[in-house]
Amino acid sequence: MIFLILSPLYLLAIYYILRRCLKWMGACHFFFHSKWFQIPFIILYVLVSTSAYTSFLLPSSQIQRFLKLINNYWLGCLVYIALFLGAADLIRLILKFTRVSQTQFYNSKRTFVCAGLLVFVLILCFSVYGMVHVRNIRTKSYQVTVAKECGDRSNLRIVLVADMHLGYSIGVGQMERMVEKINAQDPDIVCIAGDIFDNEYEALDDPEALISILKGIKSRYGVYSCYGNHDVSERLLMGFTLDFKAEKLIDDRMDDFLKRAGIYSLKDEVATVDDAFYLIGRLDYSKPGNREKSRKTIEELTEGLDRSKPVILVEHQPKELQRAADAGVDIALSGHTHDGQLFPANLTVKLAWENAYGYLKKGNLHSFVTSGVGVWGPNMRVGTDSEIMVVDVSFE
Repeated sequence: MIFLILSPLYLLAIYYILRRCLKWMGACHFFFHSKWFQIPFIILYVLVSTSAYTSFLLPSSQIQRFLKLINNYWLGCLVYIALFLGAADLIRLILKFTRVSQTQFYNSKRTFVCAGLLVFVLILCFSVYGMVHVRNIRTKSYQVTVAKECGDRSNLRIVLVADMHLGYSIGVGQMERMVEKINAQDPDIVCIAGDIFDNEYEALDDPEALISILKGIKSRYGVYSCYGNHDVSERLLMGFTLDFKAEKLIDDRMDDFLKRAGIYSLKDEVATVDDAFYLIGRLDYSKPGNREKSRKTIEELTEGLDRSKPVILVEHQPKELQRAADAGVDIALSGHTHDGQLFPANLTVKLAWENAYGYLKKGNLHSFVTSGVGVWGPNMRVGTDSEIMVVDVSFE
């Protein structure tokens, strides 16, 4: 229903952007008025701006894959087109109702061209930076102490990754960079906190190569994962599902992929690692992906556990932190938020989550939320980083 409301608004917005763009280019040079430029430009603009619709309607193919990738770049550019063009138009309206609008400076062609050029440069800089920066995976490190014994270990190095979103934007190249970063940390255990896939298994660029790359992760106790809200089979159009009757289930091929990659998938399960600590993996809060459409409570999962041992929770969405603390969880590892992914969302994401990114201590619970390795939607990162998170835990 929301998509049906927003879709006409989107089409009006891209029409408005086209009109403003043609008007500015026409003021820059007479060549941009010619049909030899305008007709090809309009056709290309329409193809790019409607690529979400055309790729959704096409069957799985290389053409569809190309259009999906183009759309993911376009959506990122659109964020900054809307931001900077909207700001320019707002300033123009303010000046229109002031004395400035009566000056020669305001009404001159040169002012219009220069203002448009500034907007264009800002859009270009933010977009290109976002496209390049998303490939740069950084390492974020934390140190905490848990007042428990962990077998004969005095410390534990955890590498947390999340939100890989393997699909049209993220594939073999990013996974090679991620595995190299992980192995450089010499981890004791690697935890993947959901959104491994990007809804469509068919979107993987090379499943066999990806399996081979992920099998190369080295850690003492192995690699464990939980599923996230995008690890269900679901075709989306600009982030919205149009098939409300379809069951949103975890694809069997996703389970097989992880098994072959040597990744232990925990679905509302508790693993005892080296008889020293517990690792709990939960199904997703909003889309558990099972036919029951439900998941176990944290109290059910921790019932009967030896509370003298460390309890580590891997859960995609950083929700119910107080319940996890009360249930005896010592460390909670999550993702989902992407830290906002794109400026200015990174400034507002903190309003929606108790721990939107980084570290938060709640009672005896240490909550960690990573911004993730991949992206959802726009294939860009501005104001945030693709990252792996290293958590060094000391035990007393």
